[in-house]
Amino acid sequence: MHLNRRLVIYPGGKEKGDYISVYLSVVDTNSLPLDWEFNATCTVFLYDHILDKYLCFRVNERNFNKTTTEWGFPKFIPKKVLIDQSSRYIADDSIVLGAEILVIKRHRVIETVTLLKTTEVPQKYEWKIQEFSKLEEDRVRISEEFTIRDVNWRMKLYLNGDSSELSMDVVCASADTFDAHQKVKAEFYLRLKGRLGVKAFISFSTMRDPENGLLVDDCCTLQVEILVQLVV
Repeated sequence: MHLNRRLVIYPGGKEKGDYISVYLSVVDTNSLPLDWEFNATCTVFLYDHILDKYLCFRVNERNFNKTTTEWGFPKFIPKKVLIDQSSRYIADDSIVLGAEILVIKRHRVIETVTLLKTTEVPQKYEWKIQEFSKLEEDRVRISEEFTIRDVNWRMKLYLNGDSSELSMDVVCASADTFDAHQKVKAEFYLRLKGRLGVKAFISFSTMRDPENGLLVDDCCTLQVEILVQLVV
């Protein structure tokens, strides 16, 4: 990024009239990217003719951007000190100023976000569990991996506590291979299917009730419907 800079002097002071103000300004910003910005340290030098050296004024790291194009010293030097006839800074009615701006480079962190169309239809996966009655011994069943929107998933069915409640999880199996900051946002619905149609998830005792028709020949079918909304 090429920067055009200018040293700006306010003889009457930018904030208070008793001081000379000096600023470093970025100009011709129309040629810069819309989101331009940079951090820099600024130094302004004032030449001392008697000691033959420069007096240094430094401002620590500041951020330049499209709304703040200049930084500097509102109280650079008192007027009366500069214009005094014995002033060491004036010679032949002139002063000598110098400036240095040190741009501090930053590594930009870029995060890629993939957005899926909102019109996408959720995808379904059905898991048929054989010998459901053995769940009281096994305590947990885990489905095979299945893929929806290039992401691998598993379903997990298990008994809680004293076996009075049936719990089910949807696990993102791809998470083990994700980068440190990678994430997936998804909306999902879990269902049980039986002779009476699709049911909302229910208690273990209700599920075992023959009148509900959710267990057929010691078999049940779980269904998950997943809409992947965001992959980061």
